[in-house]
Formats: sequence, C-alpha cells, structure tokens
Amino acid sequence: MEISIERIQIFVFDFDGVLTNNDVYIDQDGKESVSCSRADGLAFDVLRKLHKPAYILSTEENLVVKARADKLKVPVIQGIFNKVDGIKQIARKEGFNLSSILYVGNDINDYNVMKLCGYTVCPSDSHEVIKSISDIVLKTAGGKGVVRELLEHTLNINFTKVLYSTPTN
Repeated sequence: MEISIERIQIFVFDFDGVLTNNDVYIDQDGKESVSCSRADGLAFDVLRKLHKPAYILSTEENLVVKARADKLKVPVIQGIFNKVDGIKQIARKEGFNLSSILYVGNDINDYNVMKLCGYTVCPSDSHEVIKSISDIVLKTAGGKGVVRELLEHTLNINFTKVLYSTPTN
C-alpha cells in the first residue's frame, strides 16, 4: 500500500516493541530500563517540523515510558488497557477522523486499535497476526529506528531538507 504523508493527520506509536526492542532490564532494586534508538529522536523532530502531531499510546504504565516521551517531546497516554478507548480519546482531542491516523504497533494488544485506524505499520519483528493486518511491514525491528525508517524510507521524507533548509521569505 502506498501511504502519503499529506493524507496522515496524526501519528500514534505503541511503545514497547515499537520504540523499544521489547526487552526490559531490571536492576537489583527493581528499577526498569529499556533500549531505544536515537534515530527515532531525530524522526520526531522531523514530525514537529512538518507540523504532524504524534502520540505514544501504551498499555504499560511506567516511568520509563514517560521519561522517553518527555525526551521526545511527545504526549503519552499510558496505563490504558483498551487502546481503542485511547485512540478515540486522541482523535477527539485533536479533532481528527480515525481514518487519518497512522498507527504503529507490534503485538496482539494493538490488533483492535489497528483495525480502526486508516493506516497501519509494524516493525519487522512484530507478531504474525499484526503483520497480517498491517498496510506496511517495515524492515526495521522494534527499538532499532522504526520511526526513522517509516519517515525516511516509506514516506520518502528528506531529513536534511526538512531539518536544515532555511525558509525563504
């Protein structure tokens, strides 16, 4: 399926397995950490420059999710068991139709929300059921630059041009 950036009004990303490699590291004090790609940070900068809102929607409620969202300057809705409710909340708040939302998910808890959104994408290491309903299966695995591949290689956005071009008056 061909997806055009012009048709997408908002991007929504699952956290674990999309922005992370789906692994969790726990230290002796029970503190959790995850692995994320810095390449995705630059991709979120591009979305801001393009005036395309982005959200993180996660069933997990964890300080690490909020910390990464804050670093990326992206609003997060977390601790929501039913992602369908979450996506409807985002659509209402932003004033967009579900058909104009691009959702990136990787596991079966993303299934119902992906069936509602206009555009669906998943990392290469997603659950087979999610791959079967996704418009696009990326070459990149979760946590390895999924957002970067989506923007640069799928939507053909030139990061250099978007980030570093001087606007003309």
